[in-house]
Amino acid sequence: MSVSPTGAHPAPMIAARSLGKRYGSVPVFEDATFAIAPGARIALTGANGAGKSTLLAVLTTLAAPSAGEAWIGAHAVSRASSALRRTIGVLAHRPMLYEELSPGENLRFFARLYDVPAADERCEELLRALGLWRRRDEPTAVLSRGLHQRLAIARALVHRPAVLLLDEPETGLDADGLALLDELMLCAPGVTVLAATHRLERVARWADGTLHCARGRIAASGAAAATPVEACAPLVAVRT
Repeated sequence: MSVSPTGAHPAPMIAARSLGKRYGSVPVFEDATFAIAPGARIALTGANGAGKSTLLAVLTTLAAPSAGEAWIGAHAVSRASSALRRTIGVLAHRPMLYEELSPGENLRFFARLYDVPAADERCEELLRALGLWRRRDEPTAVLSRGLHQRLAIARALVHRPAVLLLDEPETGLDADGLALLDELMLCAPGVTVLAATHRLERVARWADGTLHCARGRIAASGAAAATPVEACAPLVAVRT
């Protein structure tokens, strides 16, 4: 956990207060309050159906919260602003790629969407780093599941986001792909990471804290529990 020179805790990069999500009368999770410091790497754990993907959907503005509020930096999630979306890189269950476009075309499209400076150079850098340069002009539809995931990683990184919100990022990756995931995302210096994973044997390699989803509650430990929720409105302390 990082601390400012005065000894005060830094403002959280990700924070939630009394956050909840229901579908109809069915709660997925309730009363989630936690904070994640800038640069922290947090594993989001729990059984299938425990609410991990739903929490990430709320934080990425793909689903509206039913109660409470969350913040990414100074941006309230409920407002779903373009400034917030530029702050985050998202890796979801679906790669969110255009199958009819080539890897190069996909990346250039998203680079333009985010107004990435020197976009061609940035796209080439990522395609080379992820082992996709030789296949940059092929239709994305012909790529294997593992190469789809590599391209999705490149898409999530193209605008150099400060926060990465990842849903089962190891899916489809071989050993070389996992090494790239660790280097470029999970262990990237200065980037705040919240990643849902069922690969618990890998968590110790990269995470410095956890949020655990179970029975509609989200419990924080490690770096996620050590950072006070105090910088985004009058928030309360972490509850587990």
